[in-house]
Amino acid sequence: MRQIVLDTETTGLDPRSGHRIIEVACIEMVNRRFTGHHLHKYLNPEREIDEGAQAVHGITLEFLADKPKFADIADEFLEFINGAELIIHNAPFDIGFLNAELDRLGRVPVGTICGKVTDTLRMAKDLHPGKRNSLDALCERYEIDNSSRTLHGALLDTELLAEVFLAMTRGQNSLMIEPDAAPRPNIGADGLVRERKPLTVRRASPEELAEHEQVLAAINKESKGACLWLPKPDAEAA
Repeated sequence: MRQIVLDTETTGLDPRSGHRIIEVACIEMVNRRFTGHHLHKYLNPEREIDEGAQAVHGITLEFLADKPKFADIADEFLEFINGAELIIHNAPFDIGFLNAELDRLGRVPVGTICGKVTDTLRMAKDLHPGKRNSLDALCERYEIDNSSRTLHGALLDTELLAEVFLAMTRGQNSLMIEPDAAPRPNIGADGLVRERKPLTVRRASPEELAEHEQVLAAINKESKGACLWLPKPDAEAA
């Protein structure tokens, strides 16, 4: 199962108004594990960058002046994502820009060469209705360190999004575990081993334990002694 986590930065919000991609980043996962392969390009948009967009990503037109145009990297990009499932946060935004760039070159849209496009924003809204589901909010919810994200950047955002996606779909891990396999190191998108953060254990207070016992007693009474979470008398005696 090959998946590509993808993000872009742009000159503005609407490709129909002529806005262009100025950064694209893709990182590869196979069977839910980082392979260390990635594609990251800054692009000359051949137009001005909106002030609001620049405030978000911090990328200037001067910095992009000597960078390749999208046409120069189109073949490499399409080859990298070919046949993979794309994982994107707010997928309609990025796909809209990518398809606009490809259409300018007379190339096929993204959906015709990728197996599937998964929108993690849609997933998050289904999992956490009524809550904030920005990438920063999801990093906080799933305890993923995003302290280095002072500005939006496509490569960093794909790495964070990959961690968020794995956390949101953690139950799928059981499909990928190999029997009797040794524990695998935590390898980042850059191919380097990362130290895993220790798990935080929060123990119940005496007051919470007492309330828990009261709830169990009420369940036991209502079920006429059939509460599964209370020890049986013979088990206590043993």
